Amino acid sequence: MNSVTIIGAGLAGSEAALQLSKRGIKVKLYEMRPNKTTGAHVGSDCAEFVCSNSLGSSDVTNASGLLKKEMEMLGGELIKIAIENAVPAGNALAIAREDFSQAVTKRIEEDPNIELIREEITEIPDGNVIIASGPLTSDALAENIKEFTKSEHLHFFDAIAPIVEVDSINFDKAFWASRYNKGEASYINCPMNKEEYENFYNILINAPRIEQHEIDKKSKFFESCLPVEVLASRGVDTLRFGPMKPVGLVDDRTGIENYAVVQLRQDNSAKTLFNLVGFQTNLKWGAQKELLQAIPGLENCNIVRYGVMHRNTFINSPTVLHPTLEARERQGLFFAGQLTGTEGYTESIATGMLAGINMAKRITGDEPILLPEVTILGALTRYISNSEHTQFQPINSNWALVPPVELPKKERKNKKLKNELLAKRALKSLENFMI
Repeated sequence: MNSVTIIGAGLAGSEAALQLSKRGIKVKLYEMRPNKTTGAHVGSDCAEFVCSNSLGSSDVTNASGLLKKEMEMLGGELIKIAIENAVPAGNALAIAREDFSQAVTKRIEEDPNIELIREEITEIPDGNVIIASGPLTSDALAENIKEFTKSEHLHFFDAIAPIVEVDSINFDKAFWASRYNKGEASYINCPMNKEEYENFYNILINAPRIEQHEIDKKSKFFESCLPVEVLASRGVDTLRFGPMKPVGLVDDRTGIENYAVVQLRQDNSAKTLFNLVGFQTNLKWGAQKELLQAIPGLENCNIVRYGVMHRNTFINSPTVLHPTLEARERQGLFFAGQLTGTEGYTESIATGMLAGINMAKRITGDEPILLPEVTILGALTRYISNSEHTQFQPINSNWALVPPVELPKKERKNKKLKNELLAKRALKSLENFMI
């Protein structure tokens, strides 16, 4: 049986490899790390989480939660490993990132159908290929992909949040809670009054940033992962209505809803490390330390990883891909992960799963599957491959992608009911869907 070359052992590439292996197809999985680094990854394990450790909501009435449920129904492999390595995060699925990556790496290294090769690929190989090299694709391969797609790449910046040691947090000021008390109280919250917030804000907007290269200055930020300093530049209250939103977070010791709140989310299974939610940044490290120590409860925090920013790359999928993730111009060539313009960890895994399934279909002579448009993954892949897009930008899973449901006039503003019906419709469409 034909073998498959997969470029990139990140989330998408690892998922695709496991999908092919369980169907008896041999895989050569290429990963350039640790021989060549990306500038954002810190280790050499497969499926490494970089920006955050969260896969988003687990609730199927949330688009991200429904996408995870769809993956479970379609036989996703990494979603199982994620659940096995979950850490408390309220109503979200967050993982102990090192445990997760190590578990995925072990699965791949022990799989008799997968050969993990630590080499950089600089050109698209012949034969059956899945390109899942990610948003930090090496310059040489990116140039070759650009030649194949006959178009310029688009770029946006992705920024990583700092991580602090939990023992260095002052719990006389910080408190445990999840928003609106949903699920377990699994977030650390650092509250601010108006004076504390204004002091924090003034430090932030005046803090020095790391200089960008000229080519990077022309690139764009992705809205869902904006650096905190960019958000702050939009107005003094922008953070209070974004990552520092205080609504639904009350310290039981005081009963006070504060002016602003910084949340920290568990980052490892030992509960020793926590990352600052929504605090991705490109500030210089000294400025980051001053800023974080201006947050009540973090005055003496030990920063174990500073925030960094890197450029992400994605193809112009509407002109390159079918909704099956196969290239329009070359049968047997698939793309998966953030390189396709599907932004987010859950989306990366899901597109890797679909690319793996469809590659197997292609090899066995079957037609690649086209998922129902009422599913999140089906709608997402249709969106990124829609040739009518002239200004394509990366996108997360969201309800706006799927066809609407009809509601009685009196219920049309009932968002909860609408989302419940959308989720029910999607799951029903997959019940008898054959892959």
